Amino acid sequence: MGKAKKAPKFAVMKKMVTHKAIKEHKEAVLNPNKKDLTKEKLPRNVPYVSSALFFKYNTALGPPYLVLVDTNFINFSIQNKLDLEKGMMDCLYAKCTPCITDCVMAELEKLGQKYRVALRIAKDPRFERLPCTHKGTYADDCIVERVTQHKCYIVATCDRDLKRRIRKIPGVPIMYITQHKYSIERMPEATIGGAPRF
Repeated sequence: MGKAKKAPKFAVMKKMVTHKAIKEHKEAVLNPNKKDLTKEKLPRNVPYVSSALFFKYNTALGPPYLVLVDTNFINFSIQNKLDLEKGMMDCLYAKCTPCITDCVMAELEKLGQKYRVALRIAKDPRFERLPCTHKGTYADDCIVERVTQHKCYIVATCDRDLKRRIRKIPGVPIMYITQHKYSIERMPEATIGGAPRF
């Protein structure tokens, strides 16, 4: 005769009732008609989008253009020996008003003597000064915040991270320097002026 197979014996655990389970049971008994918000579809918080952004591009933008200038855009313009206002007009074939925020000015002042030419250019009366009400002087956050609120600006920057952040905001064109001249992306009217087609 063969050996009888022995199955492994497991200890039977005593089931413990937790305080949480008791509380949930009491609530279910006392409030049987309670609404479960997780099962119900919650209302979506959809941000307001301007009707000017109905098409792929922002149709609200038009000349005279307001160009929001970043710190490194001024520095790279000096390195490439480009006149800011003339270069912008050559790129867009229209009148442009360079705008500079208090944060960008503060950043240029912090850079010291090495960037004194950039600071002198930024203090030009042709530049429109935009006051900042927020705390801190981080220019990238300031520009992104301003552009999100008011989509009437073109952002001029050579900063890769800032470009990436602005590309996430619909309807905001980006001006940058390529091959010793200004170019613009996300603006259909400017493709005649040699800007890249996207």
